[in-house]
Amino acid sequence: MAQRSIQELYADDPERADALAWGRRGALKGASLAAMGVAVGGAIPFGGNMAPGTMPALFARPAAAQGAAPRMMTLPGKVEMLLQGERPLVLEAAETDLDDAVTPYRRFFVRNNGQTPEPAAGDPNAWRMRFEGEVNTPLTLTLGELRYRFENVTRVLQMECGGNGRSFFAPQTRGNQWGNGAIGCAQYTGVRLRDVLRAAGIRDTARFTGHHGADPHLSGDANREAISRGMRIAKAMDEDTLIVWAMNGEPLPHIHGGPVRLLVPGWPGSLSAKWFNRMQLRANPHDGAGMGGTSYRIPARPIVPGSNNNGTDFVEQESMLVRSILSSHAHGARLPAGTRALDLRGAAWAGDLSVRAQHVSVDFGQTWQEMQLAAPANRHAWQRWQGRVALPADGYYEVWYRATDSEGRMQPHAAANWNPQGYNANPINRIAVLVG
Repeated sequence: MAQRSIQELYADDPERADALAWGRRGALKGASLAAMGVAVGGAIPFGGNMAPGTMPALFARPAAAQGAAPRMMTLPGKVEMLLQGERPLVLEAAETDLDDAVTPYRRFFVRNNGQTPEPAAGDPNAWRMRFEGEVNTPLTLTLGELRYRFENVTRVLQMECGGNGRSFFAPQTRGNQWGNGAIGCAQYTGVRLRDVLRAAGIRDTARFTGHHGADPHLSGDANREAISRGMRIAKAMDEDTLIVWAMNGEPLPHIHGGPVRLLVPGWPGSLSAKWFNRMQLRANPHDGAGMGGTSYRIPARPIVPGSNNNGTDFVEQESMLVRSILSSHAHGARLPAGTRALDLRGAAWAGDLSVRAQHVSVDFGQTWQEMQLAAPANRHAWQRWQGRVALPADGYYEVWYRATDSEGRMQPHAAANWNPQGYNANPINRIAVLVG
């Protein structure tokens, strides 16, 4: 019988490869260290620091583990992106495509929930929006009236899919298997939602919102909505919750909800209704498509990973958890022999909070080096980070990166609080780099 290399084993049977590499004592040294070096393509300078049973990052990422090349797509005006789904259309940006302080249109991820509606004919300023429910004076406004009647504001704001990081859960959950690229931080121009709601006269009974858009359901059934989410009134009244018509100084692109959408920064992107046309103020939580059960809800107490659950004891996913990306180097990067330092940079964010610190390790978490962390452009904008790390020799390295939020919570070593829909997976991430 032909023998297979450990690299082939990692591609076909990672658990068996792990067992062969580590042996019974859980120590990576001698022949095991040499075999692992062959598998990853070079010596492992910090191999002695690898925790027992550690699978190299080179083989641990979902695409590598599945042994299949990712599907890619390029929309007009955008860079090539990872195709997460076609119905509905879902495209993920690579972390290395998120290297701008302000994310340009061409690098911004796409997340639809239904069909993409046909672009509105005629003047975009004629687009109409209705505000009703627990208000004293229901309002119907055109986009032109909205722009003229209320103070215009411009803010740099993050928007992140609620399922960002989903692929890091084990066992695998339902939904698009995002890495960390379901995030963008663009400059938006619009009006504060609270100004419009105050003009409609918010009743004391108004406790929640319900959002509606013009995107058709995938089935084509006109009586069904693709998605209709809502939030607590307190978030609706946040100064950064906007109704926007411009992105990076240009009219809001159609694929991103133009001519007008909601922008609810720091909370799941599903609340930022595209092609926005109606809002209800409600006394009780909204009951639209994408509400209740396990939809955008997480366990109040941990459940058994892989178990079935109807979400009865779940709570709403609200402020997104702390997360960071590395935008300067791609996973699997090969660098010239003799490279003895890496100049790293990336971004970090934490929902409604800010980021306190960013750290990087190149010795499998044995030591951590603090990076330089910039202040956000404004509240709800991500924070850019940068720094240099030294490399003692040629060989295989893993760059581990983690952020800590303003309340002292850092990214965990593994995705925590497993849930059927795969929300809030924000583990420390790691990429493989080979020098020489």
